[in-house]
Amino acid sequence: MCDTVPVTVVDGDERSTVDVERGRTLRDALRDNGFAVYGSVSKHANCGGRGLCGTCGVEVASAPTPTHWHDAAAARFGYPRLSCRITVDEPLTVRLVEKVLWGQLLPERSD
Repeated sequence: MCDTVPVTVVDGDERSTVDVERGRTLRDALRDNGFAVYGSVSKHANCGGRGLCGTCGVEVASAPTPTHWHDAAAARFGYPRLSCRITVDEPLTVRLVEKVLWGQLLPERSD
């Protein structure tokens, strides 16, 4: 078994792949590789990866089965999953979502 797993990160138009140690949380792996999982305020005031604040949301294609209540709701209703509640055990593709205040997503605009 390989010690690392490829994680492809989509950030706007940028796409890159990083090798992540198997068993790490996605939140920690993203932060360690310089990706922003928090908004401007929540990057300073968050729960530290305990699944309490709901601000480290990312979109994950083919994500592992949710085990945390927030992620179960996210999977059911189609909003971002908490990166702190996803353990990297298999290849993943992750899309970072734009946030403005306290991890909030920007509202959809109809022009």
